[in-house]
Amino acid sequence: MPQFHFDPETYLELMAVEVPDYERLQVEVAGATAARVVRRFLDLGVGTGMTALGVLSVHPDARVVGIDESADMAAYARRALPAGADLRVARIEDPLPEGPFDLVVSALAVHHLDGEGKVDLFGRVARVLAPGGQFVVGDIVVPDDPADVVTPIDGEYDMPSRAADQVGWMADAGLDARVIWSSKDLAVLVGDLPS
Repeated sequence: MPQFHFDPETYLELMAVEVPDYERLQVEVAGATAARVVRRFLDLGVGTGMTALGVLSVHPDARVVGIDESADMAAYARRALPAGADLRVARIEDPLPEGPFDLVVSALAVHHLDGEGKVDLFGRVARVLAPGGQFVVGDIVVPDDPADVVTPIDGEYDMPSRAADQVGWMADAGLDARVIWSSKDLAVLVGDLPS
């Protein structure tokens, strides 16, 4: 995968322009976790820390482990998140931090993997989840109606897949998967690991 790094100082402004429902996506991702007891969670592509902060607003006592391929983004997130957040510079293609995690969450990172990469990631996520754990992905998807494409993608670094395909790949990894929210070319997918 090509290396590409966002500027953490302008990332949220960029998201507001390129992903019109960015804030709603974050709300839906955090809300998807509300029925869970989350003591420890993993944020894949922690970025500026917005997703982790959303989860922490629902689970204030949870401990966060986050990875991002950009040292600058991880440093920015470290300032935004509570002391004790365990943030690491790593790619989502790398071995995941050791579980078990009650929750693994990712917003706007998984679409940087091709289909084969997503299949691999979903399998690795299932292996670090605690029994009864949950995987929540909020991301760009290929919509059924081409008129619903609103987020610019470059086709090289951005490789969204259909939501239905991703639900199938989560199921293949042993997760009870479904789409819980969608708007145009964004979706929130949830996969629950059986207890």
